[in-house]
Amino acid sequence: MFGSKENKNKTSGTPAPRASNSGGNSPNTLVRGTIVEGTIKSRNDIRIEGKVIGSVRCESKVIIGASGYVEGDVNCNNAVIEGNLKGDITVTETLKLEKSAKVEGKISTFKFIVAPGAVFNGTCKMGQQNNNVKAGKVTSIQKEAS
Repeated sequence: MFGSKENKNKTSGTPAPRASNSGGNSPNTLVRGTIVEGTIKSRNDIRIEGKVIGSVRCESKVIIGASGYVEGDVNCNNAVIEGNLKGDITVTETLKLEKSAKVEGKISTFKFIVAPGAVFNGTCKMGQQNNNVKAGKVTSIQKEAS
């Protein structure tokens, strides 16, 4: 019922090349058991299941998975926290804390979603009151990338 029908190259009988929709926007993954010390900068989504001691700056979405741990500041457009974050987080669009999340630090975001069971100890500012949160863009990364 769900069989694969590949286009064959009529001259060689090999499958025709498929177009990639990634366009260089492949997500990054820091797997469990990996430890990074320092600053991580990315234009694409990043999922952290390992440990980061340092800052994370992302022009897209940051996901700290259930086994993920970040000790440092996070600056991104969107974020989902399932694991642990000890540090300040600035999100230009939406921050979501899942039920397994444990966050300790300052939050600055436009929208904030907290699932029952999530733990948050710190302060929170919502809306566009912060100079680092402007019109849906992470301004500090763009300046550094130029």
